[in-house]
Amino acid sequence: MKSYRKELWFNTPHRRDFINITPEVEKCVVESGVKEGLCLVNAMHITASIFINDDEHGLHQDFERWLEELAPEKPYSRYMHNRTGEDNGDAHLKRQVMGREVVVAITNGKLDFGPWEQIFYGEFDGRRNKRVLIKIIGE
Repeated sequence: MKSYRKELWFNTPHRRDFINITPEVEKCVVESGVKEGLCLVNAMHITASIFINDDEHGLHQDFERWLEELAPEKPYSRYMHNRTGEDNGDAHLKRQVMGREVVVAITNGKLDFGPWEQIFYGEFDGRRNKRVLIKIIGE
């Protein structure tokens, strides 16, 4: 069995961003040499997310609006977490809703997606370095 590990680093210019990382993950699958296996993509920070969905701008705007309705950034005083001196209580909740990781099958050396599926990095407390782990195992 083969095993491959790589980290991607992000420092987004905005507090919240959605970035399609599918091309980077596909490159890792090729580099791994795995033809049949699994690919884990994991946000390694508690205010960032990895999820699978469609790469459509209107949908991303809907995510932003919906998440802001669920867990508004302000007022900061609404979150107990922010009493520690932080201002990112909302980002922790948004991450919880959008998820920590995805696992995608690898078949014939390619990510085995359904129609329109893409992998996204969701940032909810940006403007600083954060990493994503890609771990691939298989034959």
